[in-house]
Amino acid sequence: MDARTPVIIGVGEASERIGEPGYEGLSPVELAARAAQAALDDAKARIPVAPQIGVVAAVRQFETSGPNAQSPFGRSNNFPRSVARRIGADPKRAILEPVGGQGPQHLVNEFAGAVARGEMELALICGAEAISTLRHLLGQGETRDWSETIEGGLEDRGYGMETLVSPELNGHGVRTAIQHYAVFENARRARRGLDRKAYALEMGELFAPFTKVAAQNPHAMSHEVFDAPALATISERNRMVADPFPRRMVSRDQTNQGAAVLIASAEKARELGVPQDRWVYLHGAADVAERKPLDRADLAAYPAAGLAGRAALASAGIGVDEVALIDLYSCFPIAVFDVRDELGLRPDDPRPLTLTGGLPFFGGAGNNYSMHAIASAVRGLRERPGAYGFVGANGGFLSKYSVGVYSSKPAQWRGLSSAPLQAQVESWAAPAAAPDDASEGVVESYTIDYGRGAPVATLVCRTAAGERFCAMSDPDDPSLAAAMAQAEPLGAGIATRRDERGRRIVSRFDPD
Repeated sequence: MDARTPVIIGVGEASERIGEPGYEGLSPVELAARAAQAALDDAKARIPVAPQIGVVAAVRQFETSGPNAQSPFGRSNNFPRSVARRIGADPKRAILEPVGGQGPQHLVNEFAGAVARGEMELALICGAEAISTLRHLLGQGETRDWSETIEGGLEDRGYGMETLVSPELNGHGVRTAIQHYAVFENARRARRGLDRKAYALEMGELFAPFTKVAAQNPHAMSHEVFDAPALATISERNRMVADPFPRRMVSRDQTNQGAAVLIASAEKARELGVPQDRWVYLHGAADVAERKPLDRADLAAYPAAGLAGRAALASAGIGVDEVALIDLYSCFPIAVFDVRDELGLRPDDPRPLTLTGGLPFFGGAGNNYSMHAIASAVRGLRERPGAYGFVGANGGFLSKYSVGVYSSKPAQWRGLSSAPLQAQVESWAAPAAAPDDASEGVVESYTIDYGRGAPVATLVCRTAAGERFCAMSDPDDPSLAAAMAQAEPLGAGIATRRDERGRRIVSRFDPD
């Protein structure tokens, strides 16, 4: 085997739940450092590993994921170096990754290539969130000082948000992840031809098995098991957040979780004395980005993720039927539905589609969720020598997809070239945008947001010529949103007027 073959030699996780024995109220840096130490211990090396780490890369926290993001208790000016200091490392490079849940897998892919090229020998990837603790303490009127100033260089890769947002959607009220995914989900409901009740049950049937996996995971934020009707039925504890999502169908952002991965060259792993039964190889990988939401031909589909997944499997030389362990990023049902269907997985496939319990139940640890999925895959593959694992990591609004195919079976690094895949995505035709004077159309998809006081509806529509435009209900008049909640918006005819801000406001709603 080539001495520069990249191998994962250690993985670690840390978590805590409010009210349970041993709860300390750890900061994100402290959680990430505990996970990093767990990864060092997991490698079972004969000599100290931390002093030889050349690169520490951190996944960006929610509180640093935008120029206006808040840090009520303060934060480190250099998250990766704060983690490094706690474990006794002094890396030459410290990196802060852009926004997106694809980040952990993307970093594994990137560093595997860098190791294979001889650019580095040993890297630590880490991340953490303590959103649950932060909100809990603020609710109790307590404060903490989590601010740190650490000397040393930092490669801050920026937010990476410019490729995610469609200005017209944003201007018509779709700004958050929940709102974007609700629009995608209702587009899929339209394609499936299901009414609200039937589609809610379909989402529940997808996620009910996830709750059973989470119940067995010591790091999961929820250990409750739900059947499909309990997930689908609106109740006081399962309120509607944004049509079609009740609370239990969306990513759980209140988490206290950290995870870390150690990646090394085969030569370095031998030098450190890491037993070979700890090694897990990256057999295939790919990174592909979708276009902005309104530039996609089908709001219900995620073909870029399918390209990435199939390419990674082909690089590994296997088909999806040969994969034993699967984790599909699960912030919302459609993120799982789309990739499941793109890969050709049947709805009745007996293999669980999560290794952790998924983001609504295990916890959506900010941009760092898939680090936990990778850790779970590595542990599982060590217990199943020669088996394969598939981790699909999603970022943005079905915007970026990074894939890794793993196994304890030795494999030379085959390289990673996603440029041809990306070129294919860029070649796809985009729907025409409606002219500014377009005022009538048919509803292609929609959502009704219940999180900002009075319900507000956003609609994506098509003109008679097939041109796409956005509209919204009058924020000061909840009657349209109420009518849409009772009728079937999909396929309805609408007419609009422009308000003083230039937004299209629905003036007529004609459901079928």
